[in-house]
Amino acid sequence: MGRILKWLFYLAVLGAILLVGYAYVGPYFGADFSPPQTEVRQPVDLNVE
Repeated sequence: MGRILKWLFYLAVLGAILLVGYAYVGPYFGADFSPPQTEVRQPVDLNVE
């Protein structure tokens, strides 16, 4: 049981390192992480009496 937990821990650490590495290196390979920039206008009705 201990060996399985140890390997799962190693895989989780390796996955976290790879995810952080992809976040830093991804834009050089064409991955775009920026959100779409669009303007949204919506009318608001205020009922103040």
